[in-house]
Amino acid sequence: MKRNLLFFLLISGLSFSQQKNVKINNLQPASENHNFPLISYSVKPLVENKINTFLQVSELEYIPNSGGNPFKLASTATNYYSNYVYFFDWQKLETPKNILSISINGEASGAYPEEFSDWKNFDLRTGNYINAEALFQASATKTVAGLIQKKIKKRVNSFLVKLKSEKNPSEEVQEQIGLYEGCFMDYTLNGIQYFFGKDKLTFVAGRCSNHAMRALDDLGSHELEFTYKELEKYLSIYGKNLISGSEKIGQTGPGNKLFKGKIDGKYPITVLFNEINEDDSFSATYWYDKNKKSINWRGEFVHDHFSITEDDYHSEELKEWIPRALIEADLKGNKIIGTWQDYKTKKYLNLELEEL
Repeated sequence: MKRNLLFFLLISGLSFSQQKNVKINNLQPASENHNFPLISYSVKPLVENKINTFLQVSELEYIPNSGGNPFKLASTATNYYSNYVYFFDWQKLETPKNILSISINGEASGAYPEEFSDWKNFDLRTGNYINAEALFQASATKTVAGLIQKKIKKRVNSFLVKLKSEKNPSEEVQEQIGLYEGCFMDYTLNGIQYFFGKDKLTFVAGRCSNHAMRALDDLGSHELEFTYKELEKYLSIYGKNLISGSEKIGQTGPGNKLFKGKIDGKYPITVLFNEINEDDSFSATYWYDKNKKSINWRGEFVHDHFSITEDDYHSEELKEWIPRALIEADLKGNKIIGTWQDYKTKKYLNLELEEL
């Protein structure tokens, strides 16, 4: 009981003391549809660089300082997803001192244009993106997911009771009942958004409706709040240290991290690994530091081993991607060591990367 109280008091006593050095401006050229956060953290330039690189590569598909307009791919629908993305505004949220949480609002085109809200959370001690599952003990992730699911189901079921209590339900109400009865609610930590507050963590689950049914969806997305005190017994050592303000960091997985190194001992590259999915699959973007042109990787990460394919081009005749290289490598502490094999010549080159 005393330990829980001490943890809570540590959190409550932390504020923006460290964050006063974190400044955020708009990435240039800013415009009505291009308000995107650019981080300035002069006391920790490496942290500043890592956060800006992550945001620009993951959201804009732009490698910092590579020339041209950073918003070109996103705003002209020539990005990986072949749809445009606008960024209307952002906000820095109030959090414990070791954490930077930014909310970002914008619009993206898919089958239809649709506004979106997103949240990005970073560890200000390292500049690393914070993965939700890293916050919790491995044995507790399913329990925490269950708590999230329970809150969603309670919210949806309470609304269903209200809808079903109507004596002569209209056609619209009947459609709403069908919508909420078929709602997906089995979210996991791997597939949910979240952001930090001063004394609570908020998970954001997607709404029950697709775009076509959105007008019927009175509930919208689900914002589910948990105080740090409620979650304390499920937190990992990393999560406790992060939230309490400790400078003890500890090791976390490679997902959503930046690595630098060389191919063949002489070609400097930078790699941004995306999230490691529940089925162990992942994608990554890397570039040669000299020319700063993005190259995509896709692969699996199992038992600290990477098996990666680097695609060259898509064959219209074969209807499949033709590889340029195959990579096999092992995660050893904060390093990745292995080989990059040219698919055509079968020649092996050494690959060595180190976490930034």
